[in-house]
Amino acid sequence: MSSLSLADLCSGLPLDPLPPAQTTRDPSVSHAPPKMPSLDEKETKLALKNALRYFPAPLHSTLGPEFARELKQYGHIYMYRFRPHFDMRAYPIQDYPCRIPQAAAMMIMIMNNLDPNVAQFPHELVTYGGNGQVLSNWAQFWLLMNYLSRLDDDQTLVMVSGHPQGLFPSHKWAPRCVISNGMVVPNYSSKEEYEKMFAKGVSMYGQMTAGSYCYIGPQGIVHGTTLTLMNAGREYLKLGDLSGKVFLTSGLGGMSGAQAKASAVAGCVGVIAEVSKEALLKRHKQGWLMEWTDNLDDCIARIKRAKQEKKAVSLGYLGNVVDLWERVVVDYEATGELLVELGSDQTSLHNPFGGGYYPVQLGFDEALQVMKDEPPRFKHLVQESLKRHVDAINKLAEAGMHFWDYGNAFLLEASRAGADVRAGASATVFRYPSYVQDIMGDLFSLGFGPFRWVCASGLPEDLSTTDNIALETMEELSKNASESSKRHYVDNCRWIREAGKHQLVVGSQARILYANEQGRKAIALAFNKAIAEGRLKGPVVLSRDHHDVSGTDSPFRETSNIEDGSQFCADMAIQNVIGDSFRGATWVAIHNGGGVGWGEVINGGFGLLLDGSEDAAERAKMMLSWDVLNGIARRSWSGHPLAQETASAAMAAQPKLIITVPHQPPSDQLLDSCFRDS
Repeated sequence: MSSLSLADLCSGLPLDPLPPAQTTRDPSVSHAPPKMPSLDEKETKLALKNALRYFPAPLHSTLGPEFARELKQYGHIYMYRFRPHFDMRAYPIQDYPCRIPQAAAMMIMIMNNLDPNVAQFPHELVTYGGNGQVLSNWAQFWLLMNYLSRLDDDQTLVMVSGHPQGLFPSHKWAPRCVISNGMVVPNYSSKEEYEKMFAKGVSMYGQMTAGSYCYIGPQGIVHGTTLTLMNAGREYLKLGDLSGKVFLTSGLGGMSGAQAKASAVAGCVGVIAEVSKEALLKRHKQGWLMEWTDNLDDCIARIKRAKQEKKAVSLGYLGNVVDLWERVVVDYEATGELLVELGSDQTSLHNPFGGGYYPVQLGFDEALQVMKDEPPRFKHLVQESLKRHVDAINKLAEAGMHFWDYGNAFLLEASRAGADVRAGASATVFRYPSYVQDIMGDLFSLGFGPFRWVCASGLPEDLSTTDNIALETMEELSKNASESSKRHYVDNCRWIREAGKHQLVVGSQARILYANEQGRKAIALAFNKAIAEGRLKGPVVLSRDHHDVSGTDSPFRETSNIEDGSQFCADMAIQNVIGDSFRGATWVAIHNGGGVGWGEVINGGFGLLLDGSEDAAERAKMMLSWDVLNGIARRSWSGHPLAQETASAAMAAQPKLIITVPHQPPSDQLLDSCFRDS
């Protein structure tokens, strides 16, 4: 790394002198697959023109040909010349040259998202999911850091699909930053249009927590997958102990890489297929993947041995998951032994034809080439592979294996490919369940969702202290919890007790748990008090996964249980961000895309800095309450009894709170008679 300092990173675009050109990609890190946006000549010139807007005219003749080559070769102008040669990671909050701590908190989160140990494709500013961008190009990074270093508590920074629009006069209680990503007019929100807009530098896919700077590494999905496996064991196998039971899935990338660690925490045999050797070895080196093999026979033999030993193990298979599923079918048909009890998938099928899924008919390197040179053929091969994928799963499911969709658009894209996954004529009903509603239970109607925090001091001892505070708080709240809520408290208390033992921190000193409105407020206030008293050595940044009670409108996942016809409406996510913004959030973000793909979902998120002040406590109480109760109100109005129960309890606790609850719905007989009488 060079001698650049954090102050240098905040000094604005380095133009005099220009950094040296980077004519080739660095082979030491993973890179995003080239994109094929199919721009015509006019659109190509427009993309180049848009990129050069960041630079004074005298530099255009130098940078123009270079950017044109990037566009032609990679389908996007990343501006590799301006990628800082710097140890990109989350530094302690006091190290950042900022006027206000809120700005430094955002810098921590941004740099953590771009940390090579955290990010999937750090040089392309992709944090996870194959195309979840923090920013669109490196010029934007320099401008963003510069603006944050100058930000005051009477200004708001506006970020539009990665582009820093500027600092605007504001007031103390306003967000210090508002972010929107990919907010395209609905009629043009197609994947094809996205590729063109991204290539032209005018829109960006922020995934869920990449473009809002809130990603905390794969720990978040370790937590979610651990709880999913535990609940799947209870629901489908009627077991509280998963020893000797096999969970087969795919993906060891940005988020999916957490599946190996989750299997170990849950106590089962986790078998995870991955086509990229680089991704697999990264998780193995990290210690999250215990063993791996590239031989199918050895893999099957190891599964059988692990079942007999009944020890928790995570086994990686370097190869295509379709081959593995089909090999398990062959073994079942030959022996009558069902090797796999539980199954899912975490390939990035929100991006099926751009590197999110690799067809079984091609090796990894060949697939990359076909994806670039023959996009129509690649799409056809992916869809044929998905049909084979589903055929193998169906055969094992008929024999007693339990499969579920992990919210990655697997069933949606498989259905579009013509695979046998439909359960009737409805476009939203599949033969396999969703992990959200069917396995985790109706937790969103109870107000539980993924709440998380980052210790801005960077000290592991601060994280340990927050773990203890969160555990004590949840144990106390669980004493008076309803029966429907109690198991979520119990599971999350177990998670926190185990979390520190499993080396879950990748990047910033962060933690996640599932908490409801009452729990989030109580934990936040306890953290804030600990900061004020000096038990915590630095501030704490709160956020959550956008996959939550009220942050996301996603008809195939988060809002799949909304059955009043509004599951395709996105008012809730929009209202969530609007409400958070004037109730004290440090920053807010709204995205098109989320975890299931561009045009399929709208999701919003926030960041909130706790600094030990009374002001921070008031913000936490007000904002965290709305951030959950917005979703409770929606589910209550749509008729969910648990949400209505939760809404009633919240109103009893807050005199100023009034939630509209529907009257008892009419019977089908009455509805039929209404039409007859009309």
